[in-house]
Amino acid sequence: MEQFLDPLVLARVKDMPLVAKTVAQGFLHGLHNSVKRGTGIEFSQYRAYEPGDALSNIDWKLFARSDRYFVREAERESNINIWLVLDASASMLQQASHSKEGWNKFDYARHLLATIAYIAHQQGDGLGLLGLSSQNLNFLPALPGKQQWQKCLLQLSEVQAGDVFPDSAIIQNHLAKMHHNAVIFVVSDFYEHNNEIFDFMGSLSSHKTEVVALQLESNDEITFPYQGHIRFEDRETKQQVLVSAKDVKADYLENRLALNQSISERLAANNIQHIQGNIDEPLDKTLHQFLSARQKVL
Repeated sequence: MEQFLDPLVLARVKDMPLVAKTVAQGFLHGLHNSVKRGTGIEFSQYRAYEPGDALSNIDWKLFARSDRYFVREAERESNINIWLVLDASASMLQQASHSKEGWNKFDYARHLLATIAYIAHQQGDGLGLLGLSSQNLNFLPALPGKQQWQKCLLQLSEVQAGDVFPDSAIIQNHLAKMHHNAVIFVVSDFYEHNNEIFDFMGSLSSHKTEVVALQLESNDEITFPYQGHIRFEDRETKQQVLVSAKDVKADYLENRLALNQSISERLAANNIQHIQGNIDEPLDKTLHQFLSARQKVL
């Protein structure tokens, strides 16, 4: 099943439910001595029985195999809503460095969120979705259940990338529904023109929510491997610039480092976990980083 974890292979697989289930099950199988229980994409572990522990928490099947008593921690019904937020602006169409099939940030983000949705569904969490571009606003209220998971996958498959990230005023009507007992996963490249993404991120944070942000990048953006004279085009403004790769590389890398530092600081100011994911790396690696960020705030 690990063949589906490689981005180049994922680009050839069109069945999003299959990919989501395969990646999720492979990820869960790799967790050491853990089970998918608890709330909000948490993973509780077994521990040795101690006097005073409720007998109902003992895993009797594990006792039969090991002849030792183990207690399942944090096994409880979930009352968490998991919100999946997808930046669907045109900059997310940036392709992976070696993708001949057109695998891009947008595809990577949709498959990643579909995988998180599968895990949340398996735990009984409510699922909601918000896809954001200036042309389209995809909103699905949070509900639990298999049918809701299927609706989330359908919505993710139908989201279309538009021109730019929408103004936060357009989204305000939906934000109130996301501020109650929620974990919000936001996937974006954090390219913006008028502070619109950070206005939105600031409005997500509250004492009743936890927000985890994933900034997607590609190898080309990280290393700037270009040579000769290169014409770059801004996917959102269509503005073009012709440069000598040799002349601008050092300044580009320095400015990119400063940009990422600024993104981290601004998210931290709103108590938002920030990680960076590379679309040229396996999806399960990024998934592990993403969900580990959620566990660090527990």
